[in-house]
Amino acid sequence: MKVLLILSDGMRPDSLTGIPFIEELKQKGTYALDAQTVMPSVTLPCHMSLFHSVDPDRHGVTTNTYTPQVRPINGICEQVKLAGKTSAIFYNWEEIRDLARPGSNIRNAEFFSGRIYGYERANAYLCDRAKALLCSDDAPDFTFLYLGWCDGAGHDNGWMSEEYMRSVRGTIGMVEDLVKALPEDFAVILTADHGGHNRSHGSDCAEDMTIPVFFCGEPFAAGQTVENLTIKDIAPTVMKLLGGENAPEWEGRSIL
Repeated sequence: MKVLLILSDGMRPDSLTGIPFIEELKQKGTYALDAQTVMPSVTLPCHMSLFHSVDPDRHGVTTNTYTPQVRPINGICEQVKLAGKTSAIFYNWEEIRDLARPGSNIRNAEFFSGRIYGYERANAYLCDRAKALLCSDDAPDFTFLYLGWCDGAGHDNGWMSEEYMRSVRGTIGMVEDLVKALPEDFAVILTADHGGHNRSHGSDCAEDMTIPVFFCGEPFAAGQTVENLTIKDIAPTVMKLLGGENAPEWEGRSIL
């Protein structure tokens, strides 16, 4: 079993209505459209909580500036290494580099700047690069794909604006192309780090805190919803899929 975790930054669940591939994911897999992220609902703190399965007051990152952990906790990539497996990361927002510590056995890491090239182009490029690697005979065990177009469109034009909705549909189209090309031994998790309202996020309002999560692949029941899911539950689910162990400090639960 190999795992692909895809995160579309700033993707609200209510932006996904009427997208055929999303309906397909709901029919074939397990999902939640009311999962909760952490406070502050800001990109890097949310990602740290996703990877390290604790709240920001434990990992210590409360803004988009990385702060080394005073009491370090292993994240997904460190636990993948302890399980004797390999990781890859594709990303177009530079701060994502801080999710894994040096020596985490990340075999492939590729950054293509959304700030420089535009997030629409950067999303498409990284999806193509991830597909090439994951469809090869040299695919890593765990891959994280970060896509920043939706968040950029939200900040520039407003969440749920016409341009934001275009970014959601465009991103899901790229994800569909990638996921349908994968070999059968992959499990796929598609999620977001936070939502947004107006042209911002970071508050505890429902529009900022509610995220979608879709689990697809052989271990997951078809057409089943998950209640009380949080972003901290994703890391334990990844490790369950890979046959590895959770870090002792992790607070989330596997849905398997």
